[in-house]
Amino acid sequence: MEKVQKLASENGVMIFSKSTCCLCYAVSILFRELGVNAYVHELDHDSDGKEMDKSLIKMGCNPSVPAVFIGGKLIGSTNEIMSLHLKGSLIQLLNPYMPV
Repeated sequence: MEKVQKLASENGVMIFSKSTCCLCYAVSILFRELGVNAYVHELDHDSDGKEMDKSLIKMGCNPSVPAVFIGGKLIGSTNEIMSLHLKGSLIQLLNPYMPV
């Protein structure tokens, strides 16, 4: 869990992902189109990926990916991100991390 929290706190917008996950890709594309440079960490390319996957589930992400952190805080997975986006609330959360 320490590695997950460390990465999330070091990066303003953090997406834990798997390279084979189409929903992970969709979330990362959404952020890119909104002008946010999110750090994407592919769990299946990390030797600690299985442990990180378990940590994300313990933190409340089920399924574990995509897991989106903004400002070090767990926001959620695809459902939460899309819901916030449709309500217009996602931009407010992302504003500090958008280019000027």
